[in-house]
Amino acid sequence: MFKPVPTVIAAVLIGTLCLSACAQKDDSGAKGARGPTPVGYVVVNTQPLNLTQELAGRTSAYLVSEVRPQVGGIIKARLFTEGGQVTAGQSLYQIDPATYQAAYDSALAQQAQAQANYDSAKQKADRYTQLISIKAISQQDYDDAQTALKTAAATLALQKAAVQTARINLNYTKVVSPISGQIGKSAVTPGALVTANQTTALATVQDLSKIYVDITQSASDLLKLKRALASGELGAPDHADVTLTLDDGSTYPLTGRLEFSDVTVDPATGSVTLRAVFANPQGLLLPGMFVNARIVKGTVSQAILIPQGAVVLDPTGGASVLLAGADNKAHKQVITLGQMQGNQWQVLNGLKAGDKVIAEGAMKLKDKGEIKAQPIKPAPNASEQ
Repeated sequence: MFKPVPTVIAAVLIGTLCLSACAQKDDSGAKGARGPTPVGYVVVNTQPLNLTQELAGRTSAYLVSEVRPQVGGIIKARLFTEGGQVTAGQSLYQIDPATYQAAYDSALAQQAQAQANYDSAKQKADRYTQLISIKAISQQDYDDAQTALKTAAATLALQKAAVQTARINLNYTKVVSPISGQIGKSAVTPGALVTANQTTALATVQDLSKIYVDITQSASDLLKLKRALASGELGAPDHADVTLTLDDGSTYPLTGRLEFSDVTVDPATGSVTLRAVFANPQGLLLPGMFVNARIVKGTVSQAILIPQGAVVLDPTGGASVLLAGADNKAHKQVITLGQMQGNQWQVLNGLKAGDKVIAEGAMKLKDKGEIKAQPIKPAPNASEQ
């Protein structure tokens, strides 16, 4: 009763082999019908390139003045609007001037008295000068008159200085703005007692028409850059323009300029400070903001740039591209990458002008794969992005 079983198994095996053979035949036929892979390539060329670097920075006001009183007294009035614009020399606070006015008036009176004493001493000295010539007075009397004149002159000069000091103190009862700019909140109200040169500022005025951006750069990166410039590997940049990316990801519309580089390395961070200045007509930049600054660190006269999509990165960090060969095959080429410039990679080694780098369809290919290559429009220069 079990004899038919082998016959059934044999039939199943035969059917399976037939299906497999048909499938292989169909696959081989499809493979043969597919043919070379269509790809697009760009022709490598050299071009001038400004190498940039993005660094973190913080903004600060172009001018800052903390307003402090130079005489003590009671604040009688505040003469500005908090957060408003003020001009240099504008009165901000009025300190009670009563005692300073009295001191000024007293100094004026003492000056007038000293002036009268001087006039009297001068008249006497002039008369004694005439009398001594005819021997009508003694030499001692003449000498005493000259001494009295000099004493009166010194007293008059001292009182004039006292008047000037009193006038200055009286003027200081009007606390004025040292610079033009935007003023912040007031630290005191009318009725508050203030003292001369106190540590607490009454208010702070900031000139925000321009803004400083302090950028920190690693000292080791700065040394590498200087070596590259000294060796001729990089050319010195022909400008020192700086662009900003704000904290919300937007780009600040105006370009700034690098002012100077600090000469001291911060021992805590191992970095140096670069300072750039930006015009701020719309007041978009405020002191204390964090920004990303892009600066030009050098130029390459004959740089090679290829599209980002043409580069294949392996797990070890190596990079390669596929070249369209004259034999209609793709050829793998190992390359050394530099910096990203927009949507392009800078290539330091591995390519030369005239190479055809496959930029479209490379993901479908392997080394020595058959291709049907067509040129594509090259990407724009980095300077155009």
